[in-house]
Amino acid sequence: MAGLKYLSGFGNEFSSEDPRCPGSLPEGQNSPQVCPYGLYAEQLSGSAFTCPRPANKRSWLYRILPSVKHKPFAAVPCGNLTENWNEVEPDPNQLRWLPFTIAKPTEKKVDFVAGLHTLCGAGDSKSRNGIGIHIYTCNTSMVDRCFNNSDGDFLIVPQQGEILITTEFGKMMVEPNEICVIQQGMRFSVDVFGATRGYILEVYGCHFEIPDLGPIGANGLANPRDFLCPVAWYEDRTVPTGYTVINKYQGKLFACQQDFSPFNVVAWHGNYTPYKYNLKNFMVINCVAFDHADPSIFTVLTAKSTRPGVAVADFVIFPPRWGVADHTFRPPYYHRNCMSEFMGLIKGHYEAKEEGFQPGGGSLHSIMTPHGPDFDCFEKNSTAELKPERVAEGTMAFMFESSFSMAVTKWGLQTCQRLDKTYYQCWEPLRSHFNPNWKPSKK
Repeated sequence: MAGLKYLSGFGNEFSSEDPRCPGSLPEGQNSPQVCPYGLYAEQLSGSAFTCPRPANKRSWLYRILPSVKHKPFAAVPCGNLTENWNEVEPDPNQLRWLPFTIAKPTEKKVDFVAGLHTLCGAGDSKSRNGIGIHIYTCNTSMVDRCFNNSDGDFLIVPQQGEILITTEFGKMMVEPNEICVIQQGMRFSVDVFGATRGYILEVYGCHFEIPDLGPIGANGLANPRDFLCPVAWYEDRTVPTGYTVINKYQGKLFACQQDFSPFNVVAWHGNYTPYKYNLKNFMVINCVAFDHADPSIFTVLTAKSTRPGVAVADFVIFPPRWGVADHTFRPPYYHRNCMSEFMGLIKGHYEAKEEGFQPGGGSLHSIMTPHGPDFDCFEKNSTAELKPERVAEGTMAFMFESSFSMAVTKWGLQTCQRLDKTYYQCWEPLRSHFNPNWKPSKK
């Protein structure tokens, strides 16, 4: 949407007023006896009050009516959204999905919430420790409906179709090759403009951070200035027929009715906000001498666990870059990992599997499940001339990596009917090159 404005920075102390109501932020205090313009003051806490300052997250919202004014919540059908990790037996195989199907509007109108499908996950929202990976496919906008997640944060990765997200903090337009994060408890609604598809990484009990840089220094990877959060925007709109607030709580969906729009925040300040990021701004680091670096150098955001260096989830991308390593097999190496790796493709062709892994699909390589380049990739790159070359041009693949051993849902294994049961065959042609008489070449 032309004309949308944003505030720049990651985790900053922001303040914003809708320009239609100048002076709507109270001066010198958070909760005056009477707020400017007769607004209500409401705090949204994203951390415990007593968290250390670097981890303390909260925002103050100044709104026309407080969010507490609503009818009681009642359970509603969850569709394919679930936190039941025991629906089907575990499957340790390499799994790959063809592009997930988007319903045609002539067949069925599906908005963002109705189009949420849980693919895999682990842990428990009640104990505030876990992860969920969801696919969204939709074809119509949310009308007089909003969603909030009481369980955790949503990291949304659009793959097809831009989405206009209206939040209590303002509006964000998010296009493919951008991501956004809607943090726990923030109400939002999604407008779409045709067939729309994407991926969601949900984490319970923690928030996403930009990773520490260590010896890289003060700059690099995802720079804080490139993260954008919306500016205040409000609507003073009554909805006599009822406005529906949908709440994801303890893995289930609940809905309540109210007679006004929840996007009635005239002004706000704080450091707990939704935000978006354009992946083209990622400052890529790569090997410039030899060997293949671990993919952690491509981490955009991390949700840390209580164990140092171990993530509940990392969001990692594989962007266009130069490959220049000498005497090196340049594609990703063969691997068995103590972490789970879910991969998706926004556009283009992933370097290690140029066939079969398609935009809008995905793959899951579970804990200690072997994976790596397919036969064609290995043969081609074992004999390729090693000259400087562009890698992943026109491509954007990504990975959700987690320390959790994720279970795949019944929808993921059966109902969606997109599981590629031939995936294992891409490694079948691999053959032995072992030569017991090999001698090092004389230099």
